Amino acid sequence: MYKMLKGNEASAYAAMLASVDVIPAYPITPSTLFPEKISQFLANNEMDAAFIPVESEHSAMSAAIGASATGARVMTATSSQGLAYMHEMLPIASGMRMPIVMAIGNRALSAPLNIWNDQQDSISERDSGWLQFYAENNQEVLDLILLAFKISENKNVLLPSMVCMDAFLLTHVMEPVEVPEKQSVMDFVGKKEINYPIVDVNKPATLGSFAGPDYYTEFRYQVSKAMEGSVSVIDHAFAEFSKKFKRHYSRVEAYKAEDAEFLYISMGSISGTIKEAVDILRENGVKAGLLRIITFRPFPSDILKKYLAKNVKVAVIDRNVVPGAENSALSTELKAMLYCEKEKAEVKDVIIGLGGRDVTIDNIKDIYYSYEKNKEPVIWLQLKKELVEVMP
Repeated sequence: MYKMLKGNEASAYAAMLASVDVIPAYPITPSTLFPEKISQFLANNEMDAAFIPVESEHSAMSAAIGASATGARVMTATSSQGLAYMHEMLPIASGMRMPIVMAIGNRALSAPLNIWNDQQDSISERDSGWLQFYAENNQEVLDLILLAFKISENKNVLLPSMVCMDAFLLTHVMEPVEVPEKQSVMDFVGKKEINYPIVDVNKPATLGSFAGPDYYTEFRYQVSKAMEGSVSVIDHAFAEFSKKFKRHYSRVEAYKAEDAEFLYISMGSISGTIKEAVDILRENGVKAGLLRIITFRPFPSDILKKYLAKNVKVAVIDRNVVPGAENSALSTELKAMLYCEKEKAEVKDVIIGLGGRDVTIDNIKDIYYSYEKNKEPVIWLQLKKELVEVMP
């Protein structure tokens, strides 16, 4: 059935539908609605799970790792400083091969204190060994979480996943979401198979132990190879999901990109605005298109190369900053990918929408019309120079 759901509520419904066993969580704006909705499900006997209200986000991830180590299906949610506070535990989760799923309400990092949207928080964790999926709308929030369980728990992956949704733009905005029947979800996700060592007094095993120089490299290698190997698992899961639920997903959504001479590349809810701008540009004779990255980790180089192996102009829309580099995160990944290609697309990095600043259709159109005039490698499109000049 269809329900009007906020993004946080959609993530909680996904946890309920997937029969999550353990949910450790600590509230933080804008993700607090997730544990609130879970509490409601439990109070109404709509869900059977152990909900652990902990004293911090660090403890939430610690508890998630401990629960996953017993073989439980585990999910949590956080945002911004909470995700940063978890940082110590994130590579432990991936290094111990714990298939935890976490919903991220993408929010700007302090300082200054800001509760609105950009993607700096999850981007800062791109090297932690977690798969990362970015939703454009609340339907995708629910669907991608279900897919994340299917993918993370695959015996050839066994890596945790983040499903990212833009703060307030998705977390707190109500949209119609098709909520599938629980049985159909369980038929798709399946019961969690325990095909790896777990904490069991009857079968002693050492988990997350000390590893010196003679062994550490091999552990990191295995995580890296599992990330690379997850590509085929993701593609298969997306195809299976499409067949069962009639909603199609790919690691990269190509919107009017086949014949495009000017391509936008983006992640998250801003992609909807870009699609509107692309339609308008097309009406005015501009062959514009969009490549929306859904799966940021593993990075979808194979798909992107297909569209960028030609003389095409590219504007990478980044809602994050990488201080000290000439590009932001998504642009850096893209340029590194193209480095050894014979034919290189012309790529410019556009930083926009930081800290929740509104991004309009006109902003997106201006990127195209000012592309040739702007010679800077990084374009801060909405920068108020009069404010910058008076700041220390």
